[in-house]
Amino acid sequence: MIRRCREVGLPEPQFTVSDGFVTTIWRKAGQVAAAQPESQPESQPESQPESQPESQPESIELRVLRLLTKEPLSKSAISSALGQKEISGHLNQVIRVLLNDQTLEYTLPDKPNSRLQKYRLTEKGRLLLGVLQKGNLP
Repeated sequence: MIRRCREVGLPEPQFTVSDGFVTTIWRKAGQVAAAQPESQPESQPESQPESQPESQPESIELRVLRLLTKEPLSKSAISSALGQKEISGHLNQVIRVLLNDQTLEYTLPDKPNSRLQKYRLTEKGRLLLGVLQKGNLP
């Protein structure tokens, strides 16, 4: 996945593991990951998630991107399609991050708080989704 992000000029994702769950953090272009502490031995493997991606659950970010490939959707429609009863705080956070990274955009940019607001993929979002889907194939 990292190699494919580099190939299309996207920033590399950062992976973290907490309580058995893998979280992918997408950085804006130009951001640099924090340096690892010097006390960590160099012989320790960098991360296990990259070596076993097919055993990890699909991220909510990827699921949101896939939902938006067909048509723009409202936040409540995205939430319903994800099987949630209501809009979760995590979904709000994911949408904010994707908007800030310019992976998603508003359909009504002059009215971000409109009840009619929907979200759609940008060209960058389509590229990212393509990279992620290729990375998930065997």
